[in-house]
Amino acid sequence: MKASDVRAMTDDQLGDELLSLKKEQFNLRFQAATGQIENTARIRKIRRDIARIKTMQQSRRTPASA
Repeated sequence: MKASDVRAMTDDQLGDELLSLKKEQFNLRFQAATGQIENTARIRKIRRDIARIKTMQQSRRTPASA
């Protein structure tokens, strides 16, 4: 997911996407623990996408000081 994609989302869409990414991250952690994970790079991508979404949510909550 690109930063421009995250910027284009509404607040509700960001919340929904964050929830689905956290569920996927949870499932990937279990797969990694049991040795069933196929794409280990996916964990890193998910973690970074979560960070992007949280950063965008925080920047929308706090207005920029001018």
